[in-house]
Amino acid sequence: MPARRRSRQRALQILFLWDARRQPLDEAINSYFDTLYAEEHPERDDFAVSLLEGAIAHIEEVDGLITRHAEHWRMERMPAVDRNILRLGVYELLHGATPAAVTIDEALELTRKFSGEESVQFVNGVLDAIHRSQLAGAADAKADGESG
Repeated sequence: MPARRRSRQRALQILFLWDARRQPLDEAINSYFDTLYAEEHPERDDFAVSLLEGAIAHIEEVDGLITRHAEHWRMERMPAVDRNILRLGVYELLHGATPAAVTIDEALELTRKFSGEESVQFVNGVLDAIHRSQLAGAADAKADGESG
């Protein structure tokens, strides 16, 4: 399994833990790694931690976009796994260096592994709508810059 995919899985599991307990992020990270590797204490996963820190630092922006683009779904009514996959995916779309197609594909792989097939369509629809909205916003900004 590619290292980034494993990192995204770890980030999802820790974000799920954080979402359920609302404990400080450092505690959630330590709890995850201490439980997972009781015998061996590997180095922390820098990419997973950066995704987590970014998603939580931008949680209002991320949750706002999800709410706006998830038609007929309130955040608290979404399955927790789907909600947290979306949070990671939206954060990575907005602030990550990974191409959007890869980010969306990775989110869909997480959904297939940790949720279900019907959730794949939901997650894909929300992330695609947010991505298209970003593209439209960038095109509008470029057009405004050229006409100004």
